[in-house]
Amino acid sequence: MSYNKELDPYSAKAQNDNLTPQEKIEGLHAIVQNVKTGMLTTRSSAGQLHSRAMAPAGPVSPTQVTLVFIANRASHKFDEIENDSHVNVSFYDESNTNWASYSGVAKISQEQEKISKHWSSAISAWFGDLGDGVHKGDQNDPRVAIIEVIPNEIRYWMATRGAVGRAVDVAVSAVSGKSAAPGELRTITKDEIQLVQGLTTK
Repeated sequence: MSYNKELDPYSAKAQNDNLTPQEKIEGLHAIVQNVKTGMLTTRSSAGQLHSRAMAPAGPVSPTQVTLVFIANRASHKFDEIENDSHVNVSFYDESNTNWASYSGVAKISQEQEKISKHWSSAISAWFGDLGDGVHKGDQNDPRVAIIEVIPNEIRYWMATRGAVGRAVDVAVSAVSGKSAAPGELRTITKDEIQLVQGLTTK
């Protein structure tokens, strides 16, 4: 069965398409910055989906729609990205039920300029100094790499009511038979992403 808004009144009621791309990005950034840690999902060569918690660096600009992670080049996730670059990154804020989902492709880079831009001393803790004079756990360590997720679509939910308001909406809807929508579903489309990226690269 394909999507039918008549049969999915919740999504139809919650969807808000009356925002500018920048307004959508501002709402997205609010979620990512508050949650801080997302789940990066990759696919193995055998087809299994693997997720792991990772904290993105940034966003570093008000129009940024990409996600940047610093990670260990020797870890399994890099093999999976090289096998299939299609990934998903999701965020969930349990304090208000806000969530965000990035669907896109991951690009791997070990360009020192990019690493330096996003590096912080705290990241060293995830690498450790192996004591061989090469793998020191600093930004020059050959294990250090950038995973940049370039989205082709971003969807997120932004609560428009507090916890009490959400509970009331659900309760009233359950009694009345109407669909609850105590928030907004927002989509940053591929065209909007390309537009923003075009503006920020000029």
